[in-house]
Amino acid sequence: MHRILTLFFAIAASVLLQSPALAGYPDHVVKIVVPFAPGGGTDVVARTLAQEMQKDLGGTIIIENKPGAGTIIGTQSVATSPADGYTLLMGTFANAVNPSLYKKLPYDPHKDFVPVALVARSFNVVVVNPASPVKSIADLIAVAKADPEKLSYGTYGTGTSAHLAGELFKHLAGVNLTTVPYKGAAPAITDLLGGQIQVMFTTVASCASLVAAGQLRAIAVTSAERSAAFPQLPTVAEAGVPGYVAESWYGLFAPANTPPDVIERLNKSAAKALQSDAFKKLSLNEGLVMVAAPPAELDRYFAGEEARWRKVIGDAGIKLE
Repeated sequence: MHRILTLFFAIAASVLLQSPALAGYPDHVVKIVVPFAPGGGTDVVARTLAQEMQKDLGGTIIIENKPGAGTIIGTQSVATSPADGYTLLMGTFANAVNPSLYKKLPYDPHKDFVPVALVARSFNVVVVNPASPVKSIADLIAVAKADPEKLSYGTYGTGTSAHLAGELFKHLAGVNLTTVPYKGAAPAITDLLGGQIQVMFTTVASCASLVAAGQLRAIAVTSAERSAAFPQLPTVAEAGVPGYVAESWYGLFAPANTPPDVIERLNKSAAKALQSDAFKKLSLNEGLVMVAAPPAELDRYFAGEEARWRKVIGDAGIKLE
């Protein structure tokens, strides 16, 4: 009898050690750190996710914006937070490219974090001025090859999706486009409208209304498949650049060593949130493809993106300090 009781208490202790947090989780405010300023696409996705997840979790989820240093400041703050499920990171494309852009990071993107959920994938739209003779990807390639110094494309920061989507296009299409950096999408689009630059690989949110109004001409999407937001547009790959895919994405991460049962609870809550009407609306407005993938899928996807963009960044010789 004594041995049976000893075994029972050992098993009970083991269970308690393995799942110390889930019983009352969450019993105080959960925070999602967004490493960008308020108002951008990542902030909108994170706030919608928080709003829907807290309905399921029965607790409060707040957003804390910590912009700066190409997302490094906000990301580091999560890496050094307690691994208890109360501080999370809304990771993005930047998490996959920063290890290649910077010589050294104050955190290890793999050892210091654990994946929670791949939330959504997004894409950019290739847009030109409607007065331009470029009406397709084939036209863009033809003009660029005919006069290698003629075309320039606008970006909203070194290492952003708009920048690297252009670099990937140059590499796979075998053309030259002069890179013109801006401090944001708005000033770049202003110059595209004014004819100072000729093309952009920009977000759906920044260009959709202008395309609808005829102020910009969209010629392709950068995703792997056609988008419900622009069903008439071909992908860059099917329009003449085989193998081309340039996606943005949103993934939820937690500090390393966060209890597995808490991670599972958060993953299921995120998956449920993505089925909401709020996300269905957001998917069209932001050009999102909802994923709701488990932690292992985010881990695989993140590693693949990191490896793919490492080559693009290395070949283009892009570095940040």
